[in-house]
Amino acid sequence: MFRYYVKLGVLSIRANPALSALMVAAIAIGIGACMSIVTVRHVMGDNPIAHKNDVLYHVQLDNWNPDDPYGDPNEPPEQVTYLDATTLHQAGRAHRQTISFKTSRVVQPDGEDVRPFQEEVRATTADFFSMFDVPFQFGSGWDASADQSEERVVVLSSEMNQRLFGGEDSVGRNLTLNKELYRVAGVLAEWLPMPKFYDLNNNPYEGAEDFFVPFSLAISGEWGSSGNNSCWKSPEGGSYEAYLASECIWIQMWVELRSASEKGMYMQFLDDYVEEQKILGRFPRDMNNRLNTPAQWMVDREVVDDTVNVLLSLAVLFLVVCLLNTIGLLLAKVMRRTNDISLRRALGASKSALFSQYIIEAGMIGVAGGLAGIGMTWLGLRGIENVFSEYDFIAYLVSMDWTMIMVAVALAIVSALGAALYPTWRACSVSPATTLRIQ
Repeated sequence: MFRYYVKLGVLSIRANPALSALMVAAIAIGIGACMSIVTVRHVMGDNPIAHKNDVLYHVQLDNWNPDDPYGDPNEPPEQVTYLDATTLHQAGRAHRQTISFKTSRVVQPDGEDVRPFQEEVRATTADFFSMFDVPFQFGSGWDASADQSEERVVVLSSEMNQRLFGGEDSVGRNLTLNKELYRVAGVLAEWLPMPKFYDLNNNPYEGAEDFFVPFSLAISGEWGSSGNNSCWKSPEGGSYEAYLASECIWIQMWVELRSASEKGMYMQFLDDYVEEQKILGRFPRDMNNRLNTPAQWMVDREVVDDTVNVLLSLAVLFLVVCLLNTIGLLLAKVMRRTNDISLRRALGASKSALFSQYIIEAGMIGVAGGLAGIGMTWLGLRGIENVFSEYDFIAYLVSMDWTMIMVAVALAIVSALGAALYPTWRACSVSPATTLRIQ
């Protein structure tokens, strides 16, 4: 019977091509507008490290002003001080731990014809790559001994390796940063964590850095931070050493804890550490330590802008309006076929048979609307890309994956079936005796 109803649906659509096209267009436009915003929100709120979400934790300690919380109502700073980061890291109480900050260096390529250029650098520790499952194309990251010895090693992104070495295996080769030689330890494969969960303090959609160097090397070289720096009281002196000893927050810290018991023990370790620091005159506020998973951290940092949620609500309302138009068109189509419906009922067709026929026809229109809606979504995303073309990261936010394609088709089918319920009910409620007597 299904094939028979599909055949009837095709004949019905061919008999009313203009009306059928209007219904497909209404669904496609509504799906395109809605899915354009849904796709952007999906990318913005995606968790690029979801497979390790239950073992990775962002560390927060509240060393802030006793008279004024860092954030309302009682939020601790989103970063930690150099003193706390290095002390906790050296304690090694987690399965893995990493501390990092964003800085910058001047790259001086070989050859007189190539001008130097400045690039962002991630100063971090050895566990960064294994904790975050960073993929490598060539070589690997450095080990803990390189951290301790301040070894001049660097890990490159695949894009930077292509730019500097033509995409070849550059492991063991040298490059110059700020007139200092560094040995390439590894080259990343394509890695675009979006949002950049490990550092949400600046633009979470700017992509990963092109250079990674040992944290200790950056500190010994007195490299400045190009990320967020916040101080509730000025450092006692203007030297770099005074800055490191200050209450300024500028370093991100993550730990890997493999079980609930490990998390509990590490939280107790943090509490004990803060209690010790209180005795030394630090941490004037009440105990307020936090361990957030990547998903929790992205919610806390509101990586999905409220404007996107407002636009999503408007897009859903627009889809509803399009579906109301579809309901009207389907109802008009049913009313035009009242005589055919009455004749079929008089010849013995059951209400369930009529219901199945019109629901399948609506589903076919929904599939066509969904396929057309994918095209409309693509056009909508290209429009967003053109409007915000000055932002380098916008291309990442307007990419449609297979999940979104399937969602678009499914949403179109469900919407069409939902819109068809009332017209189909009206079709099944037609009284054949009354209609045929009038005729």
